Amino acid sequence: MKTNNYQGALQKPINSGFNAKSTTADVMKGIDLTGKIAIVTGGNVGIGLETTKTFIAAGATVVVLARDTEKAKKNLEGVSNVEIEQIDLSNPASIDAFAEKFLASDRPLHFLINNAGIMWVPLRKDSRGFESQLATNHLGHFHLTARLWHALKKAKGARVVNLSSYGHHYAPFNFEDPNFDHRDYQTLLGYGQSKTATNLFSVELDNRAKEFNVRAYCVHPGSVAGTDLAREADMELFKQMGILDETGNIRPEVAATLKTIPEGAATTVWCATSSLLNELGGVYCEDVNIAELDSQNKLAGHGVLPYSLDENNAKRLWKLSETMTGLQFQVI
Repeated sequence: MKTNNYQGALQKPINSGFNAKSTTADVMKGIDLTGKIAIVTGGNVGIGLETTKTFIAAGATVVVLARDTEKAKKNLEGVSNVEIEQIDLSNPASIDAFAEKFLASDRPLHFLINNAGIMWVPLRKDSRGFESQLATNHLGHFHLTARLWHALKKAKGARVVNLSSYGHHYAPFNFEDPNFDHRDYQTLLGYGQSKTATNLFSVELDNRAKEFNVRAYCVHPGSVAGTDLAREADMELFKQMGILDETGNIRPEVAATLKTIPEGAATTVWCATSSLLNELGGVYCEDVNIAELDSQNKLAGHGVLPYSLDENNAKRLWKLSETMTGLQFQVI
C-alpha cells in the first residue's frame, strides 16, 4: 500500500459525494469545528473570505492574515471569532513577527490555509532578489509553515491546505533560474512555476509531517468569478487567450465555466475537514475530490501533472526553499 503521493501514487478520485458545483455549505453539513483554530492567509477577500466565514460558522476561531488590515477589518465587519493580523508574505521579518506572536499565545493550530496569492503581475523582485510570484505564492508560505510547525504539531491532528492552481501546467520548476535572472520573463511562466512549487511542497510536507498527525494537501479551486486575483492583469493577454472578446467582455462560453465563490472555496474546506482524507495526504484536489493524474497532459482544464509530484523535485525544492529563506524546516 502506498503511503505517500510521490509520482502521483495516490492521485485517484474517491467517492467524496460532491462535485464541481458543490458549495462550502454542502461540504460543511454536520461538521462542528468548535474549539478549533485556523489561520487563513488572504482570508479577507475572495475564496479566502468564504473559507474564513465557513470555518467561523462551524464554530472555529480564525486568524486572518492580510497585507491590508484596514481592508480586512472592513470586509470582516460584524464577523465574530476572527482575529486580524498584518503580514506580507514577501517580507521575512513580517512573517517572523506574526509567527512569534502566535506561538507566544501557546495555542495549537488545527488548520493552516495557505490561500493568499498573486497572478498576472509584471516582473518584480523582492528585497532578496526573488521573483514576486515565487516569493509570495511559495516561499512565503513555506516560511510561515516552518515557523508555525510546533503549533501544528501541538494540535495532535492538523491539516495544511496550500492553494495551487491548474496553472501549474504552465511551467515546471526551473531550478537553474527560478528568479528569471537569465531568461525572458513571462508572467504565466512565473505563476506556473510558483504553483508547481506549491504542489511539490505539499507532497513533501505531507510525507515528512504525517507521523506527527499533520497532513498536507494542495487545491485547485477552479476558475472563480469575483476574486481580485486578476487585478493587475493585462486585458490584451486575456483577449489573446480567448477569455475576453475584442470589446473586452468575457466570452459566454468562458463565463459558463466559472465557479461561484462558495463553489471555489468548497475544495479547500473539504481538504481541511473531510474524514475521508484521514489516511490520505499529499494529494492534489479539485472539484471537491482527489484529482486525476494527467500523465499525458491531455485532461484539458483538469488533473495534475506528474512533474509537480515528483519525489526528486520535491526534495530538491525543499532544500532550495530552505536556502532561499535562510530557514531549516526540520519536521521533528
